[in-house]
Amino acid sequence: RLTADKFLIATGTKTFRPDWVPFNGRTIVDSDQFLEIDHLPRSLVVIGAGVIGVEYATMFAALDIRVTLIEPRDSFLDFIDRQTINEFAHLIADNGVDLRLGSAIETIHDGGEHVEVSLANGRHVRAEMLLFAAGRMGATEKLNLKAVGLETDHRGRIEVDRKTYQTKVPHVYATGDVIGHPSLASTSLQQGRIAACHALDTPTLSESPWFPYGIYSVPEISTCGMSEEELKERKIPYEIGIARFRETSRGHIMGVEHGMLKMLVSLKTRRILGVQIVGEGATELIHIGQAVMNLQGTVDYFIENTFNYPTLAEAYKVAGMDAFNRMPIPKEFKVTKKKTKSDKD
Repeated sequence: RLTADKFLIATGTKTFRPDWVPFNGRTIVDSDQFLEIDHLPRSLVVIGAGVIGVEYATMFAALDIRVTLIEPRDSFLDFIDRQTINEFAHLIADNGVDLRLGSAIETIHDGGEHVEVSLANGRHVRAEMLLFAAGRMGATEKLNLKAVGLETDHRGRIEVDRKTYQTKVPHVYATGDVIGHPSLASTSLQQGRIAACHALDTPTLSESPWFPYGIYSVPEISTCGMSEEELKERKIPYEIGIARFRETSRGHIMGVEHGMLKMLVSLKTRRILGVQIVGEGATELIHIGQAVMNLQGTVDYFIENTFNYPTLAEAYKVAGMDAFNRMPIPKEFKVTKKKTKSDKD
């Protein structure tokens, strides 16, 4: 038995394993078991087009394995800008991923040497291996949280105050995947630091408002800030700047055919409201946008500053100029025409 004045719960998550899926650890596996497979299948069905499902599906397609990615909903990765996801969907289709949205699953049959998935639309998908990656659950079932007055949601996640990471029992904190979105290693580390400082009454800087979200698929996706859909919902006036990687000199040198950086700019303040990137090095490039956003920088930063040449980071300058050219000219940029003699006459 351990006693303490303060407790921090950071137990993470476990795989979601519904009873109707006949897991066997060999041809039908969850995302934890998938890490232990000892051979590459010739074909793979992935159920669940969330972050984990998308990452594994695209990685295996890059290895020339036939991949079918099934998602019962009509859309996927809904927290990401739709234009960015549409671009991504086209790219993974070109890479060999058969993405099937709105495909409800009727049954999964274990055929021994193969797996067959029957869909509600009457179609069947057969593969050597099936990966079930439709979500994860908070690893809290063995903690007996009710004994201290805590409850979890239907996915085993704990609700916390997002400023201090305290649960409704003040001396109990929770951080990381066990509290739900965004469920990133980077944000979990930051949450743990803030919770520990609060628990020990140690002064700490406040958490930066914007953090990067990275999906390590092929190609990568990374975002920071708001999506175009969020801006429309909040009725925030904005302009868009787009840069294609192939438009940069580094993109030409690398032979990059695809890839896009999208910048969302406030029409009122000219500040950067969001950056979405899909393509080569997206999870590295996003930090430039994140820094400018957290420092409340404007699109003018990308116009006025010099970027190394040739680099993919130059896409920020291209996107910035694209947005700048669509926006009203700021007063400080307007040039007053000098009166000539003919004007005076």
